[in-house]
Amino acid sequence: MMTFDMGPAILFVPADRPERYAKAYERSDAVIIDLEDAVAPSDRPNARKALADHLSSSDAATISKTIVRVNPVMEPDFGKDVELLADTAIRYVMVPKVESSDDISRVTSELPGVEIIALCESASGVTEAPQIAKHPSVVALMWGSEDLMVSTGGSASRFADGTYRDVPRFARAQVLLAAAAAGKASIDTIHTDLSPTDQFIAEAQDAVATGWTAKACIHPAQVQVIREAYRPTDDEHEYALALLAEVQRQRGVFQFRGTMVDGPLIAHAQNVVNRAAKLNTRGAE
Repeated sequence: MMTFDMGPAILFVPADRPERYAKAYERSDAVIIDLEDAVAPSDRPNARKALADHLSSSDAATISKTIVRVNPVMEPDFGKDVELLADTAIRYVMVPKVESSDDISRVTSELPGVEIIALCESASGVTEAPQIAKHPSVVALMWGSEDLMVSTGGSASRFADGTYRDVPRFARAQVLLAAAAAGKASIDTIHTDLSPTDQFIAEAQDAVATGWTAKACIHPAQVQVIREAYRPTDDEHEYALALLAEVQRQRGVFQFRGTMVDGPLIAHAQNVVNRAAKLNTRGAE
C-alpha cells in the first residue's frame, strides 16, 4: 500500500521562484513546488522550465521530499504540466480542485505510478472526499478554505479573530475523517499569518490534537511553529512513556495518576510516543 510520511511541516514555494527552492528544502520537511495559484498564468512557461531544470539536476533524496502541485485537470495548463512531469522521477503530485475520483484517474492515466495528494477545496470536492480518498493512487487528502468559499458564493472563511466560520470548520472535519477512514494521510491547509500569532499556534496545535498528519505553510517562519506543535512536550512524552510502561503491569481498565485509562487513551499515548520518535529521527538526519 502506498504511504505518505514526510514530516509535519510542508512548505509551498512558487515554481517560478527557483532562487527560493534551496531555502525551502533547508527549512522544511517537504516542499510543494507550485505551478498553480502561486504562479501567474503568463509566467507558467518559465515556471515549468525552472522546475524541469531543478528536477533534472536533483538527487533522489531531494526528489523524495518534493511534491509538485499541477493545475486542475480541466484547465489547459494541466496538459503542459503533466507533459513536463512525464520525463521526471517525481513521485508525489498534488492535484488541486479535485471533485471526483475520475479526476484522479485522469492524472494517473497521464502519469502512471505517481502518488496523489488530492486537494479538496470546493463544495463538490469536500462532499466527495470519502470516495476520492478511496482511490488507490491517493496517498493523502488536503483541504483548502478560500476556494471553498468561492464555490459556495461566500467571501470569507474566517471571523475577524482568525478562527474559521462553521462551513470551513465542517469541510476541514469532513476531509480529515475521509482520509482517516480510508487509511490515508491528511494535510491541514495553510494559515496566512506569517508570524507565530497565538491564533496560528492554536490552529497548528489543533491539527496535532485532531490527527492531521501534517500542515502546509507558505513561509519558512511558519515551519518551526508547526514543528513545535507536533513535537510532544517533555511532560507529554514522559507521561505517555510511563502510561505505556504501566500497561504491561495492568489488566483491562486501570487508574493512572488519577485518570481512568482504557484502550483509546493507551492508543493516544502510543501516538505521542510515535510522533516524538519520528521528529527525533528527522532531527538527527
